Amino acid sequence: MDVLAVLLEAPRRLAVKPVTLSPLGPGDVLVETHWSGISTGTEKLLYTGQMPDFPGMGYPLVPGYESIGRIIETGLDARSRLGEWVFVPGASCYENARGLFGGSARHLIVPAARSFPISESFAESGVLVALAATAHHALASGDLPELIVGHGVLGRLMARLVIAMGGEAPTVWETAPARRKGVQGYKAIAPESDERRDYGIICDVSGSTQVLDELVMRLVRQGEIILAGFYSSRVNFAFPPAFQKEARLRIAAEWGPKDLTATLAMIESGALSLEGLVSDVEPVAKADEAYPKAFSDPDCLKMVLDWRDAA
Repeated sequence: MDVLAVLLEAPRRLAVKPVTLSPLGPGDVLVETHWSGISTGTEKLLYTGQMPDFPGMGYPLVPGYESIGRIIETGLDARSRLGEWVFVPGASCYENARGLFGGSARHLIVPAARSFPISESFAESGVLVALAATAHHALASGDLPELIVGHGVLGRLMARLVIAMGGEAPTVWETAPARRKGVQGYKAIAPESDERRDYGIICDVSGSTQVLDELVMRLVRQGEIILAGFYSSRVNFAFPPAFQKEARLRIAAEWGPKDLTATLAMIESGALSLEGLVSDVEPVAKADEAYPKAFSDPDCLKMVLDWRDAA
């Protein structure tokens, strides 16, 4: 079966063209994608060719790990899933392209356990549940942060989650003035306007490798820094100030099913809002314009591709 997909043929060379799906297995489901999100973290690294040498890395590849759609066919062991509206965190189902992360295609084949039921009422905002689960994963393993660095989508979800999980409203640092808007119960400020030097927990979602020295100086003694972004190059910091502060470092990686379940429960209860986070929706036919815009336009908070009219 040939399906339409976003294909990164090489760094900065993107096309929308057919790729061949692997056969449907007995425990698999076939999902017809309605929307997929573009990540300004890992997908930007794939697009620019700066992604570290992860297992499965190489071109041509199908990117994407934020897909929403309906199960339209199943294997014999997954019949009960037919018709469900699901979130798919990527797929590896192509005969003639790598699936890293594989979610940006009109149809996806994944094991049934890799398709997570969500409410159809989320519409295109449903692509955000992976980022929300990522934020939950970073927060759930320790004390909640008082300072969050970065007010992109992940930073906003992080700040909203801190409040939803019963924490005090955090301060958020953002260097771009236009991105200090859209706060919900917390404040977003320029780093240089913050005089505080006694933060107990700081969470960085900026992805900057140059920020650690400044964050160490803002910690209380035995304070902690959470690295919840993705860093494509070495993360360095001066040891003496960190030594004097007895600073601690926590690194958060990929979310798990428990994070997604907890996050969906908060969204469905109204404790966590996804409102105002999807800024742009473009048909997949304009993917060659949507990807650069997602990565370079500061007014583009979250770009979503619309697959519903794709051939």
